[in-house]
Order: sequence, then structure tokens, then C-alpha cells
Amino acid sequence: MPVLRDHDAVLPTRCDVAIIGAGLVGSALAQALSGLDCSVVLLEAKGDVGDATSKANTALLHTGFDATPGTLESRLVRRGYELLSAYARQTGIPVERVGAVLVAWSDEEFASLPTLREKAIANGYHDCALIDADEVYRRLPALGPRALGGLTVPDESLICTWTTSLALATDAVQRGTVLALNTTVTSAVVGAGETVLTTSRGSLVATWVVNAAGLGSDVIDQLFGYDRFTITPRRGELLVYDKLARQHVPHIVLPVPSSVGKGVLISPTIYGNVMLGPTAEDLRDRSDSATSESGIDFLLTKGAKIMPSLLEEEVTASYAGLRAASEHKDYVVDVDATQRYAVAGGIRSTGLTASMSIAEYLVAAIRDAGFVATEKTTLPPPPRMPNLGEESLRPFANEAAIAADPAYGEIVCFCERVTTGEIRDALSSVISATSLSGLRRRTRATNGRCQGFYCGADVLARLAIAVEGHS
Repeated sequence: MPVLRDHDAVLPTRCDVAIIGAGLVGSALAQALSGLDCSVVLLEAKGDVGDATSKANTALLHTGFDATPGTLESRLVRRGYELLSAYARQTGIPVERVGAVLVAWSDEEFASLPTLREKAIANGYHDCALIDADEVYRRLPALGPRALGGLTVPDESLICTWTTSLALATDAVQRGTVLALNTTVTSAVVGAGETVLTTSRGSLVATWVVNAAGLGSDVIDQLFGYDRFTITPRRGELLVYDKLARQHVPHIVLPVPSSVGKGVLISPTIYGNVMLGPTAEDLRDRSDSATSESGIDFLLTKGAKIMPSLLEEEVTASYAGLRAASEHKDYVVDVDATQRYAVAGGIRSTGLTASMSIAEYLVAAIRDAGFVATEKTTLPPPPRMPNLGEESLRPFANEAAIAADPAYGEIVCFCERVTTGEIRDALSSVISATSLSGLRRRTRATNGRCQGFYCGADVLARLAIAVEGHS
């Protein structure tokens, strides 16, 4: 399979399209473009796909009800919801339709609910409903006191962001995309009919270049002579509560948005936990994904008001993600036909939902701008991804799977009930895990309440054997 990991692996010298960034958007672009009769190279500075902004978010499949009507983001989120929902059914990406309730705590927030419903309608979503306080508490009995009312969003859903990135990238590779990991782009020289990219792995000549570099998208944009947006990393810290807390949170609990931002939510996760967050702190350091004492204190204060009983449950993990926020209120998605260059920048947290529609939009745009490629007549079927969600049958409980392969009955990680078979599969897949974090994103191993205290040594030993075997 065309996956290049080591710096010693040879990068192709030429391609029709070079995509910079193998997060959700870049992987979706590679998946879409590799459906055409053209050569595609997907370049990623890190050692795995979806290993930056894409791996640490609130993991919600958004209806787009609260987007600003008329923006590109609103259009693409709505279309993306349709595309990704269908793709999830094809590939086995876990999705759980739990619905959401926006809760109003003040007279001002309560008065804004009808306007939010009208915004949803303007965005093409007609299923929001206004509810009174009694109905709010019927749906959310554990909610804190003094809620005044709410707005329901029945189609807001949970999704596994890890599996989504991996499914799109795997699909692209199986369609012929060359995935070059550990490959940093340092310069671009645009010539007549081609662009020479200098990378940490050597030079690559591309007819078209697509910039989906996330936190580095403004830097890449500058290589093509632009100064139209600046990425300011926005850190979002979150707390993850034990699975026993799930009983408190049957639906996503959303705040009423303000001028400051969308605020702190409480949400179930696809893995059976409960999540509280995120914060929103603008930083200068594009690599600072550490949690902070102030951030955790802020979340605990917010959580105590929204759902006091949640704070009586155990926190099993905390993490922070960096959103690629820009100074613009909309996505920066554009095509420069003269330079044969396209950009998808300033893609905020809605980028998970919109990833496939951003790809669809950009592929159509570059074809309109002169890129010529016909549809491939035959394509391999989409990959069938391992199930990481609690709503569907997991291997440890699948009698048929265990009968066919007893390795699926041998549990290694007891907190998350991850089996020997799942770890083996993740270490030998098309885009295999080569790090503990990569293995965690593919299996949930070491992600439970003991955070690897019990199984960590065993998991690391299996990982080391697999990595050594590939070297």
C-alpha cells in the first residue's frame, strides 16, 4: 500500500494533486480526488493521520442549526451532515443520534430562543422546538436548578472523530493516494504549469496544490503570496467523566450561544463516557495542547451550575484540543486558477461535520478552474472500520466473531474491553498504528478509567513488536 512513514521512504517525484495536511479535511479531499483518474499525494507533517486538530474536539455531528445563515460554513455544514451520515453507514463509523437541548438560564437567553429557532429554519433545519422548563427537566432530570426553558435539536449526534479521519484516509489510500507521513512542506515555487514543493523528504512537483494544513494553513498560504488570514490557535480544554456518569446525560446539553462563543456543553460520548467543555482560550503557541489548572477550575465551576450531580462522578481524563481559528467569521475556502492552488483555512470545530462537503466543494471548484480528470470507472469498496462505539456490538461481546477468531474474545484492556484481535488488526491495517496514541485512537486501548495502569505494559509490548517487524 502507498503509505510512506520513514524519511528514508522515497516520495514520488511528480503528481497531479498534492494535498498538504492529513486531518479530516485533507483526508476527505484525498478520498474525493482519488475517485478521479489522477495521481494524488497526501502530505502530513506528523506521524499519523488526524493527529492534530482533528483528534481532539467535541466529536459532534452537527445539523448546522446555529450557523450564521448565508455563510459558506452554514451551507457546507448542512451538506456535510448528509454526506458524513451516509458515509458513516457505509464504513461503520459509529454515530449515535441522541439529540440536543439548548438550555436557557437567564431571561436574556430565554428571550433569544425563538430567534435561534428562526436561524435554524433559515439554515434549512426545521425540527427545532421550543420547550418550557417542565419539559427541559423531563428530558434532563439531572440538570441544575433554575433553567427557564430550552430549544430541542433532535438530530444532533455523537460521532467518532478518530474513526472518521482514519476511514477517509484509508479509503483514499485504497483508491491509489500516496500518503506521506512525517513530511513537512517548507517552500513552494510556482512555475508555468507546475509547482515545486520542497519537503523534509525531498522535492515534489505537482500540477495542483491544495492547502488543508489546519493550524499551519496560513503559513502555507503565505508560500503562495497571500496574506488574507492568520490562524490563532484556540485551546479547548475538556474533562471526561467515567461511564457511570452516562445515566445523568441522555442528551447533549448545549448552552445558548453568546457574542463570546458557543460556551460550555455537557455531552455523552460515542464511547459511553460524558464530556464537559470546552474552554476557549486564544494562544500563540501552535503546539500547546496542555491542560491548565485555570481551565479545569473554569469547567468545574460551569459544570456545578449546569449539572451538579455530574461533579460527583469520577473524572477519568482531561485533554485539550487546538482549533484553527482565524479572524474571519467564515471558512476561508478559495481557488487560485492562475497558480493552480486551493485553500481550506480557518476551519473551526464544525470542520468534522463539514469535511466531506468541503472536499466536494473544492473538487468542483478546481475542476471549474481548469483541472481536468475523469471519474474512475472502478473503485474499491469503502473500508469497513472497527466499531469503537458503545451503541453497536463490540468484538468482546460478538459471539460469531469470537467463534470465527478467538482473538476477539481475549481482552487486553479491561476498562475499555479491547481485545487481542482488535489490537492485532490496528497494528496490521492499511494505515497501521505506530505509536501508543495512534493505537488508542484505533482501539480505545489504555483510554479507560485506569488510563493504561493495568494494560499499558502489555499494549506497549505488542506495539513494539509490531513496529520492529515493520522496520
